[in-house]
Amino acid sequence: MRPDDSSLGSSELLKVETIAKNLLHRSDAWGTVPVPLDDILAAAKLKVAPYSIFDPRSIKAYVAAKGGQVANTIKSALGKIFGILDASEELIHIDDSLTPGKQLFLTLHETGHFELPHQRKLFRFFEDSKQELEPTIADQFEREANNFARFVMFNGDAFKQRAADMPLAFASVKKLQSQFKTSMYASIREYARTHHQVCFVAALEPMEVCPTLGICARVRRVEVSPSYDSRFGRPSSTVIAPGHALWPLVPLGGRRVTKPTLFILTDLDGVQHEFVGEALDTTFNILLFACPKASFKT
Repeated sequence: MRPDDSSLGSSELLKVETIAKNLLHRSDAWGTVPVPLDDILAAAKLKVAPYSIFDPRSIKAYVAAKGGQVANTIKSALGKIFGILDASEELIHIDDSLTPGKQLFLTLHETGHFELPHQRKLFRFFEDSKQELEPTIADQFEREANNFARFVMFNGDAFKQRAADMPLAFASVKKLQSQFKTSMYASIREYARTHHQVCFVAALEPMEVCPTLGICARVRRVEVSPSYDSRFGRPSSTVIAPGHALWPLVPLGGRRVTKPTLFILTDLDGVQHEFVGEALDTTFNILLFACPKASFKT
């Protein structure tokens, strides 16, 4: 599984969320923050392997135990994925070199493959079954598993409800991330796309030197709140470089954070608005958060 996701249609999403909610109820985890992963796995009748199959010594031992037929599958898959579901053994393998927040998401993603009935019938051992699927079906299965993980991880709309009661600021994202034990990347995206007020976030790749622009940061992902989308539309920039409206937010000179910084954005009617932006360099990516100056609170 690759730790990224994209959207599903509304009917598909509802089916996934219904199954995810059922698991939360079965594990008596509905409304519990952070999500009790052990209880979730117990209700799903799954276990996380006590060792990491991503360690070369573990690969050798696992192949010896499972049989030679899985050796080529493991070899081809490990360079592309971070989590593995062995449905026949009801076992999940997670790359334990990842951060705890990413491990949580990946574990729930693999649980989604197991819990979603139409996927469970086809997935015996991660990639061997997936290779037999049409690319569009395989992609849909990944999106479904990602949305399953998101719903369970944020306990339905619990994250959204808590965010609504907190000041509109990056500091609130950090507090929620700590409460839900998720990655900062997942938390800030959830914050923006579910918040009732105007705000947006951008996840940038680490700084690099672009041939024509000089120093720059490529845009990995953008999330906007529904109210931002209706007034400003979705940002379309693929690169942030000197001269871009968001450039003053990018931490430079060894800084990890950018304090609240004013900049101007133009809405769909051509009206300019003062925004306040903040940023955090996680070393993996640069996370930008922005909202109107009038709504920003510390």
